[in-house]
Amino acid sequence: MQEKQVVTGIDCHAHIMAVDLPLAPEIHSRPMRDVSAEEYLSVLGAHGISHGVLTAPSFYGPNNTLLLEALRRYPNTLRGTIIADPSLSKSDLERQLLLMRELGVVGIRLNWIKKKSIPDIDSPEYRTLLGLAKDLGLHIELFLEDHLQEYIVPQILASGATVVLDHFGNPDPKLGIHSPSFQNTLRGLDAGKVWVKLSAPYRLGHLNGVSIKPYIDALIAANPKQLVWASDWPWLSHENLFTYTDCIDWIQSAVDDPAIWEDIFINNPKTLFHF
Repeated sequence: MQEKQVVTGIDCHAHIMAVDLPLAPEIHSRPMRDVSAEEYLSVLGAHGISHGVLTAPSFYGPNNTLLLEALRRYPNTLRGTIIADPSLSKSDLERQLLLMRELGVVGIRLNWIKKKSIPDIDSPEYRTLLGLAKDLGLHIELFLEDHLQEYIVPQILASGATVVLDHFGNPDPKLGIHSPSFQNTLRGLDAGKVWVKLSAPYRLGHLNGVSIKPYIDALIAANPKQLVWASDWPWLSHENLFTYTDCIDWIQSAVDDPAIWEDIFINNPKTLFHF
């Protein structure tokens, strides 16, 4: 049994992968190399960060084997969000989720970005999934195009499940903070119903000079207690364009209050991910 570590920082979104694992249909990215939990923990340690959250990449579908093996090996330093199979019977799905929760799974990911058509959130299968998430205390992590969130997020919230939005809530860079979906995110934050990961600003055009400060200022003004930081390591489709230190500095330098940064970096994710 590992001894509990002092929490010096929590990276709330990263991926491990293996190139020889079968890939799901309709994928928008693929693993370029093997990336182990040990490599990830080494990266964390080199930057003074004690804990991390592994997020299931979309290209394996509901095959969470690699992620779950990592959680078994590092139960006190890693947590995970998985992709579930809503086609399972309720009893089988509940049994599977309970076993995963014992290993350190804290959320279910709906990675619906770049799909030809998104699943029906109102279907009996997804209603069952959302109900189990609520009952088992698992959050729903959503990655979806900006304009599609306006329908999906309220449906998830109506189930009573906690919503965690990836990558600033993935606002449309053309609309910025004025995106209707981003404004909904701010209202959800203000009401304490939504959490947001401050991660992957390069997906908003940051590498091309787009400032993330207006987004961060608006999110902090809405509710700084439900914001968390993440690296998105190893940066699928954006490899070798920047460093891990950049991922920390981009967000930390845009947060004016050191106490709020400590909440984003340590205290808030301790609550959300049960460290």
